[in-house]
Amino acid sequence: MRDALLAFGVAMSYAAQLSIPGLPFGYSELCLTLWIMLSMTRILAGGQLEVTPALAKLGLFWLILALAMGVGYIIGFLTTTLFLDPLLHDTLAYVLLACVTCLAAAEPNASFRLRRIAWWMVAVANAGFIIQVGLGFGWLHQAGVEPWYWDRFCGWSDNPNQLALYCALLGPLALHLATTTSNKWGRCLALCSLIFTVYVGRLTKSDTYLYTTVLACLILLGLRVRAWLASDGNKASLSRQLAVLMAVGFLPLALSIAPYALSEASSAEDFAKSLTKDKGGEATAQTAALRLYLWNAALEKGHDRDRLDWVRARI
Repeated sequence: MRDALLAFGVAMSYAAQLSIPGLPFGYSELCLTLWIMLSMTRILAGGQLEVTPALAKLGLFWLILALAMGVGYIIGFLTTTLFLDPLLHDTLAYVLLACVTCLAAAEPNASFRLRRIAWWMVAVANAGFIIQVGLGFGWLHQAGVEPWYWDRFCGWSDNPNQLALYCALLGPLALHLATTTSNKWGRCLALCSLIFTVYVGRLTKSDTYLYTTVLACLILLGLRVRAWLASDGNKASLSRQLAVLMAVGFLPLALSIAPYALSEASSAEDFAKSLTKDKGGEATAQTAALRLYLWNAALEKGHDRDRLDWVRARI
């Protein structure tokens, strides 16, 4: 029960439009809080804890993050005007996340339990995606939920980028489960959930999600080929020799087909544009310009603050 409760809280943490009537938090925060309370009750009742290397690394990470954020908050209070509501919200979110990760790593047989939680997360997330797609295309109706942000799908999230971020996290998780399980039905279900997660991610029309997905697939392919080549050790096999020959001949082959690839460059460019927002048109240009403007403004603000600190030090 506790594993399913934690999986539901983590998998549905993006559903900002779903809130409990009369309360300032949603179902995800409620489930995570209940899981922490149950875990603390188990510990106080004499439950076993395991101090693992993962727990030590998590504790060190959260300690460093707490110190860095504390210094940042102090500097912020002294140098600029802060909005306390978002600050309090982020602080509570970090405290909740630190408690969940540390308690999960300290559970007995943590690796087995975390893997089971991962399966629950994939199942809960895809069930939620099915309902959200039904809401988006008008097959289902739910009061107080707006599944579209103009032409971009946001589901239960506040904005499409939030949903795309969770798709980018849940997709590799489903792929990891599919490639590491020995159960054929489990592998099939994980791959099917991966396909549906990618579909929902594309509905958000997030270019960042597209680029990270393509990059992750290329990295995974390279790692799988590397592991496959190294799996036989020094044993010579026909498949391994063919793979080595293909790897050695890749560069000459690429140079030989370069003229043909250049002649089809326009088709490849049109295909790449078709995957982006507005097919590489005005929406993509506006998004790129907005990001460049925000980065430039952030750099200028940091540069001006450094210059002001230098002047104050000289005075």
